[in-house]
Amino acid sequence: MFKFRLIKLFPIMLLLGIHVNTVYGQVSPPGLGKARTASWSVLGLRRKLDSSGTKEALTYIGLGTKSTPDDSNPFHKQAIWVLNHEVYHKFAKNQQYSYALSYRRQNVYDEAAPYHNEGVEQEFRLYGRYAYTFTLNDRLKWKNTLRQEFRKFFTADFQKTEENFQFRTRLKSQLNFKISAKNKQELALSAEGLFAISKLYEPASTWSSFAYKETRLGFYYMTDIPKTPLRLDLGYMNDLIKGYDKVDFGVHYLAVDLIWNLPYSKKH
Repeated sequence: MFKFRLIKLFPIMLLLGIHVNTVYGQVSPPGLGKARTASWSVLGLRRKLDSSGTKEALTYIGLGTKSTPDDSNPFHKQAIWVLNHEVYHKFAKNQQYSYALSYRRQNVYDEAAPYHNEGVEQEFRLYGRYAYTFTLNDRLKWKNTLRQEFRKFFTADFQKTEENFQFRTRLKSQLNFKISAKNKQELALSAEGLFAISKLYEPASTWSSFAYKETRLGFYYMTDIPKTPLRLDLGYMNDLIKGYDKVDFGVHYLAVDLIWNLPYSKKH
């Protein structure tokens, strides 16, 4: 009960509290499964790893909640805890790669009403990504990203789940529009397609087919918070899940990122 109350208060805590990024990219919400609406909140710490600004690391904790397929309260049910660490390297003018390790703890609910909690599924994730950015003019940038993930699943007590592990490919295209140099205000519009193949334990030990899974459409407003090392992202995501037709126009997400930037510190 205490955890659930804390998660319901978390978005409010974020708005009262404290994102930062030399690339100024938002932390996209994870897929939270079948629902009508959902929320995603992030507190993060970004550090420059060199004096040139080409290397940096982002560590964040993220919390997600969601409604059931029958209601529209995005804070109705606890959905996920995420701890993520990613290192970025801009190795050429328009090119960047990164690699990351992530731990996720996601609640699993019954498929039918009243959607009782069936337990918790744990996930350990390794992923890498490559991004190429086109500078179209002084205000507009177009970033295209390929992300490859390895996902390993366990029950709450580290027993087998129906899905052993998964390889997932993500293709994302995003347009960033600079609104104003004041506080580095930007708008971002993105579309991402997800494809996966899984090794299953049940109903038999076999491989699934490599297939399309979902599309995620995002819209974000991003700004520095004046006189602080903090950046705020406010966003919306629409998750279109293959085969999920209980809701119209996909699952609707509200998202808030608040990340604290740390400058490069030379060791003595």
